[in-house]
Amino acid sequence: MTLKDIFVFAMQDHSCEAVVISCIDFRFQKFIHKWLEENLKDKAYDYVGFAGSTKDLDIVMHQIDVSVKLHHIKEAYLIHHEDCGAYGKMGTRKRHIQDLKKAKEKILSKYPRLQVRTLYVRLNGSFEQIA
Repeated sequence: MTLKDIFVFAMQDHSCEAVVISCIDFRFQKFIHKWLEENLKDKAYDYVGFAGSTKDLDIVMHQIDVSVKLHHIKEAYLIHHEDCGAYGKMGTRKRHIQDLKKAKEKILSKYPRLQVRTLYVRLNGSFEQIA
């Protein structure tokens, strides 16, 4: 196989199913990775980690724009968690739910065909789907 053949092969399937956006907090990574293995097991996805997840929505929107444009995603998973240091004292469950809903609304206003799923993870590793 020549270098040209490898390049052509790599460019043929340059898409994935979803983008996953979560916080960088190490305490939750094992829970998130386990959830991804169970729920997206055979799907390719882009994974983006930011302190506070979607707290800085402009940065997140840029990442989603790139994922839509380059990888033709069909789904977005937005994951927040309990006891998030990026939120500090403002990090109540209510605030996380508000921010997740705001992010979902903004994403859908720009990409109405995208399936957007919002999740909240507790310290014990349990996931709650946010409507």
